[in-house]
Amino acid sequence: MENIKITFENKEIEVEKNTTYLEISKLSIHKDTVLAVKKDNELMPLTKRALENETIEFIDSSSIEGAKIYKAAVKFILEVALKTIFKGSDIHYLHSVPGGMLGEIKYDKILENEDISRIKREMANIIDEDHEFKRYHILKKEAVKFYEELSYYEKAINVKTCDEIITIYKLKDYLNYFYVPMPYSTKYIKQFTLKYLGNNRLIIIYPSNLTEGKLPEYVHHENIINSYYEGKSWLKKLDVPYVSDLNNLVSKRKIKEFIESCELHFTDELKKACDKIIRNNDKKFIMIAGPSSSGKTTSARVLGAYLRSKGYDPICLSTDDYFVNREDTPKDEGGSFDFECLNAIDTKAFNDDLTKLLQGEEVNIPTFNFLTGKREYHDHYIKLKENSIILIEGLHSLNDDLTPKIPEKYKYKIYLSPFIPLNIDRHNYISTLDLRLIRRIVRDNKTRGYTVSEVIKKWQSVRNGEEKYIFPFTHQADIIINTALVYELGVLKVYAEPLLLSIDTDSIYYEEARRLLKFLRSFYSISSEYVSKNSILREFIGGTNND
Repeated sequence: MENIKITFENKEIEVEKNTTYLEISKLSIHKDTVLAVKKDNELMPLTKRALENETIEFIDSSSIEGAKIYKAAVKFILEVALKTIFKGSDIHYLHSVPGGMLGEIKYDKILENEDISRIKREMANIIDEDHEFKRYHILKKEAVKFYEELSYYEKAINVKTCDEIITIYKLKDYLNYFYVPMPYSTKYIKQFTLKYLGNNRLIIIYPSNLTEGKLPEYVHHENIINSYYEGKSWLKKLDVPYVSDLNNLVSKRKIKEFIESCELHFTDELKKACDKIIRNNDKKFIMIAGPSSSGKTTSARVLGAYLRSKGYDPICLSTDDYFVNREDTPKDEGGSFDFECLNAIDTKAFNDDLTKLLQGEEVNIPTFNFLTGKREYHDHYIKLKENSIILIEGLHSLNDDLTPKIPEKYKYKIYLSPFIPLNIDRHNYISTLDLRLIRRIVRDNKTRGYTVSEVIKKWQSVRNGEEKYIFPFTHQADIIINTALVYELGVLKVYAEPLLLSIDTDSIYYEEARRLLKFLRSFYSISSEYVSKNSILREFIGGTNND
């Protein structure tokens, strides 16, 4: 039998040709947590066989790809456990929340806490019994028929946008499709827990690449969940719960009217936020925070316009303009500049200026020059009037350590994020992270000339900063503003696809680009000609006077 050489984890071994990666993984230092294998920057299941001398990488939940596989496996295990105990039930996975994902059980009765405990025990049994996620390749038309027979019509329609051969998985007696590969078996899913919210709603908590393989501590965010459900309720009225319904509007040439409805709905949300600010008329500082590509700049500008129409004098400040000079910027563990941390901002100068403004003094506001890496002053003087209100937009705006000299009674806190309430199907939601990443890829390529590879490389650092400096403070927000436009991925697809296709197979970002391309295939393309010049989406695709 011919032997081949396999290199991984800084070692080289000899194995027989046609040995599965599953067998090879038993020699990995991560053998108990390996979920997949990556070869030539392409993700593959462990059941594949090694055929030549090669270098491989074993993937676990500490990587972005592995975290998505782990999450999909937890979803499938929960679905099977639920249907095993409660015949005729189903679960819809609705959206991500900090630390996990939101699910809703569909059943003819409301479950109790003990029922949830039974589901958890059944999930643990499935894991302990080490059931294989059996992988099947079937024709597209067979998959369509299969889902139609289950009355999963939105899944049947979605499959039609896939390749002619569909990969589905079987766990025990159940078949499903989750858009990412599955691990070899259930034994690799070591940790999970369920937090029951009542009324058949629950949070599924699992480790991710940001938690070092540990379960995150769950902090309940009622305001974020409510924001999602408000958006879902609005979509239900329009009869557009799934991507297939959005695509139907495109194919029937009704998308223009839907886009107008989405834009009006978003501006109405900003008007409501403006009214809440006015009702709290003792607030002088509107603190606006949100993760990368959440639309902070546009939202702050539009809020300012609404406040001006109500007789206020809005003044917009960005904490980015108070960055310390580049040579003083802190560095992360890898030696790179850490622009995400609070110490990257000259909080003393920032608070001194805010204090002076409160005291009625005139202040020269700086502008940060990102090319020279220095703070500059260009005689931009401001002074508060009796009707003035300051909108402060920045990463740390919800963190009181940013403004320790400003009394809490003067602050009103707003958290922004695009919680898109449209679902791909009942078991697959649209990730806020994916939406924001695609927004950023398009924007940074257009406005800063960054390649897709450069954006994805920076993305993990950005995400680490969000986990440290934004998400722990979101529960302090007075209001949540959902900045997602339901139709936007159809528009972003037109811009993003050519950029993602430019990633070569020899790039370490090839697999991520391929995953995003596969995700975007679910959406029909939508022309940007229907997008208003004042839309928040223009912040990412361009086409306004503010470009």
